[in-house]
Amino acid sequence: MIKNNLLITVIALVLCLMLFEFSHLDTTVQNYFYNPATHHWLLDRNEPVLKFILYDGLKVLLVVFALLVFVALVFFRKTERVRRYHKGLWVVLLTAILVPAVVGELKTRTNMPCPRDLLIYSGTYPHIKLFEPYPPGFHQAEPMRCYPAGHASGGFALLSLFFLFKTPRNRRYALLTAMGIGWSSGAYKMLIGDHFLSHTVVTMLLAWLIASSIAWLVGRLGVNRKINAE
Repeated sequence: MIKNNLLITVIALVLCLMLFEFSHLDTTVQNYFYNPATHHWLLDRNEPVLKFILYDGLKVLLVVFALLVFVALVFFRKTERVRRYHKGLWVVLLTAILVPAVVGELKTRTNMPCPRDLLIYSGTYPHIKLFEPYPPGFHQAEPMRCYPAGHASGGFALLSLFFLFKTPRNRRYALLTAMGIGWSSGAYKMLIGDHFLSHTVVTMLLAWLIASSIAWLVGRLGVNRKINAE
């Protein structure tokens, strides 16, 4: 099952990259969030309540959640409930660490500007696609770090909760919760001009790919340990 998930996710990721590379879907969507007459985005990035709920506060909650999982695995590993969900908790913890780390590393290498940095949205950067170079003669003051979406990576890392639960209903609730948190933070960043749609979609697919890969590895290690014990 997990192998099929991995293959389907890789295919979906490739198709997603091709879709956004060869279409104008990003700017078509983003134009709805920008007012060219006032040069303002739909949401103000400095509005304190939304910034706290969907940015600062959400980051703190996700870090606290990961720390609680770590504490459970280290200090309460012998309790019945932790032993029952031991493999799933490791998947959740490793995914919570690796997804933001991988997305953060990719952001340093893609050198892609945010929507608010682009000339078409009153910025100073030309609009380029992921696999396109900057125009000859264009000078960058510093490398850009806007692709893929970093903030949403924490929420989408919660897709790993699918591998924690055992019943279809709980797994469904886990996916809905993770998608809700990931897309709430991702949409917020789009509405303030920080990300295109493709940035968030790619982060979502990467998070699921990483979570599925970790679940497969943890499962394989469990099988090998059982065989060796016999």
